[in-house]
Amino acid sequence: MRHSFIFLLLIKIFLSNQIVVAQPFGPFPTVKTGAEQTEKYLWQLKDKRIGLVVNATSFINNTHIVDSLLSLGIAVKKIFAPEHGFRGNADAGSDISNSTDSITKLPIVSIYGNHKKPSAEDLSNVDLVIYDIQDVGVRFYTYISTLQYVMEACAENKKPLLILDRPNPNGWYIDGPVLNKKFESFVGMQSIPIVYAMTPAEYALFLNGEKLLKDSMQCQFTYVVCEGYDHSVKYILPRKPSPNITNMNAVYLYPSTCLFEGTPLSVGRGTDRPFQLIGYPGSKIGKNFFTPVSKPGATNPVYANEQCSGVDLSIYNGGYFFDHKQIFLNWLIQFYLTYQNKEEFFTSYFDKLAGTDQLKKDIVTGKSDFMIHQEWQPDILKFKDTRKKYLLYKDFE
Repeated sequence: MRHSFIFLLLIKIFLSNQIVVAQPFGPFPTVKTGAEQTEKYLWQLKDKRIGLVVNATSFINNTHIVDSLLSLGIAVKKIFAPEHGFRGNADAGSDISNSTDSITKLPIVSIYGNHKKPSAEDLSNVDLVIYDIQDVGVRFYTYISTLQYVMEACAENKKPLLILDRPNPNGWYIDGPVLNKKFESFVGMQSIPIVYAMTPAEYALFLNGEKLLKDSMQCQFTYVVCEGYDHSVKYILPRKPSPNITNMNAVYLYPSTCLFEGTPLSVGRGTDRPFQLIGYPGSKIGKNFFTPVSKPGATNPVYANEQCSGVDLSIYNGGYFFDHKQIFLNWLIQFYLTYQNKEEFFTSYFDKLAGTDQLKKDIVTGKSDFMIHQEWQPDILKFKDTRKKYLLYKDFE
């Protein structure tokens, strides 16, 4: 009876939301990122050899930070590229090789795949490392794992780090299970909730302050904070942070829909609405149809060239997410309840994304979205108390 009630309730929720236009990326002139405030850090770079941890989001207004620094006579020696590569067009999880940037001729060192941490050799001709990457504020979005490895490399090799801070577009709420260290991986290295509401500089302070780096090392770093930002600001990204997050709706949905990457379902990779579509061939849920195809950033999507049926979550606008301030489990529960081979619904990757095996167990035993959220609260409250110590910006209410 419980499953039937939940199913009917979820259908009602799906049908009760009006169609809206997905919120695009765009300028947010009231906020200045750390990188844009060159007057606050250029003095640190003079007469130093610089290594940059950057990607396709690392812009100063309309110019990439690499080009800006080179034009100012800064001795940029090396680029360190995270997941998706320096130009940001590689598939999620794909191998990225060392290379040379075709424009600047600078060497690019991949710090993804089998080489996640810069080595002593990588840093041998670098005096200062700069980290400037736009994050989306979700634990399994791998840039905070890259930040941790960069901090450890800098600590091990006695290299100072400069973090040019950027706003967290999901920094206005906290939700999700706190990671159990048994499920530590590159998509979750620390015991934080899925949505943790910290900027890169705040997270770095947290790693240092809680002695979470390898062997409790301390990284010597400075930072430039954002102007005009606090944790109540709904920051609109100026450009996409990775190939498959293509508008702000995807940014807001990502904490909920990325969990489906630990199931056999498609999340819309290979379509024009990745992380906004959920389905599979023959799904009994939803009346929306989509066909994933190979495209840049999604060269081998799940169910390539097969018609999938499911739900289109791009109908939700920012206001819906701002009102609820949570990860949505109803979609996950609904698809599980209607999936024919339930023992095959959760893959081993699901627990890594969730950071625990308890979420899977709760869904299998029929617990509701509300009940599961209540289970998370004690750990979330403990995390909030710890997080407060490292905030650089006024917190959300």
